[in-house]
Amino acid sequence: MGKQKKQKYAAMKRMISLKDQRLKEKDRAKTEKKKKEDPSAIKEQEVPKYPSCLFFQYNTQLGPPYHILVDTNFINFSIKAKLDVVQSMMDCLYAKCIPCITDCVMAELEKLGMKYRVALRIAKDPRFDRMPCSHKGTYADDCLVQRVTQHKCYIVATVDRDLKRRIRKIPGVPIMYISNHRYNIERMPDDYGAPRL
Repeated sequence: MGKQKKQKYAAMKRMISLKDQRLKEKDRAKTEKKKKEDPSAIKEQEVPKYPSCLFFQYNTQLGPPYHILVDTNFINFSIKAKLDVVQSMMDCLYAKCIPCITDCVMAELEKLGMKYRVALRIAKDPRFDRMPCSHKGTYADDCLVQRVTQHKCYIVATVDRDLKRRIRKIPGVPIMYISNHRYNIERMPDDYGAPRL
């Protein structure tokens, strides 16, 4: 006859007792039990602070001349659509526009190489306002979102869906984009005369 199989019962994890010599003094103290929350107690909740310039979602810091933060792909798509950046912005907003470009966007254009040399030449145009960056790294999307959250006086020009989605979560920041071979703007207050399509 063959060997009988030994039955194994559920093995329990062995725990060190609190009196064991291997434990240090601070670990010997028993853990305190958490108190149950009182449902009738007043709950404190932090609400994000919105700037005072936003009054009923109306941004009072926006006004001509408009400062427009330009993204890398916005310049590329403007070239493909054969649009002059500054002139098309003025046609869209019916006012003077100052396109602003950050160091991160310039670095991104320089990294793209010879294929985007025309976009780089447009970005170096003296009509573009150059903005220095103080943070580390050259990821342009994070840079633009950070700058827009700090100062609400900018319009963001981009074609990137992810960046648009991130900026829509920030109240009071209009987005400029390209459609039908012209510039359009969304989330602009009605008082500023932006074209409605």
